[in-house]
Amino acid sequence: MSASTTHIAHIRQDYTLAALDESITGNDPLAFFHRWFGEAQTAQISEVNAMTLATVSAEGKPHARIVLLKGVEHNGFIFFTNYDSNKGRQIASHDSAALLFFWKELERQVRVEGKIRKISAEESDQYFHSRPAGSRIGAWSSPQSEVISDRSVLDKNYQDYEAKFADTTIPRPPHWGGYIVEPTQIEFWQGRSSRMHDRILFTRSENDTWVKARLAP
Repeated sequence: MSASTTHIAHIRQDYTLAALDESITGNDPLAFFHRWFGEAQTAQISEVNAMTLATVSAEGKPHARIVLLKGVEHNGFIFFTNYDSNKGRQIASHDSAALLFFWKELERQVRVEGKIRKISAEESDQYFHSRPAGSRIGAWSSPQSEVISDRSVLDKNYQDYEAKFADTTIPRPPHWGGYIVEPTQIEFWQGRSSRMHDRILFTRSENDTWVKARLAP
């Protein structure tokens, strides 16, 4: 290995903050997620709702990017985006997706795998109209994931839509809205010393109940 690669290989941190036992998690992983999310908020973690979203293209290639969690319902995790973006097209091709939360300050990860679908237009409208005006105009202005010649394209689009909606309510674009990832598996990972981490996996059974198991790190 090169000197720089060797240096990277020696980066490590021992995890010693907490432990995770099966008795702590209870039997409802979404309820336990709310508990961990609340603890992450209390710890004042920056961008606490940032999560990696992994999708699969029509060609079977995986793609991942950071998006923001905007809601947790009894049946899943909600985020919003442009339906015509790369991720939107991938979701239209494959309804499987994965999420990853990493809260390094608490030495914790949450991994989610499941099916993804659009939420209702009414739910998307409700969230869209709660956004700042600039974000609503931005949803109209950006042809997300498309190649553009330079930044001026975005700036002109924004100025045009800002003028268009200057004296009226900004409607939700038809190409923008929410998705929900309905989990089939949720794994809670707590870092432990010497890489002997705690991993508790919940798997949804055919009768819609959760089965809990401990995984080796």
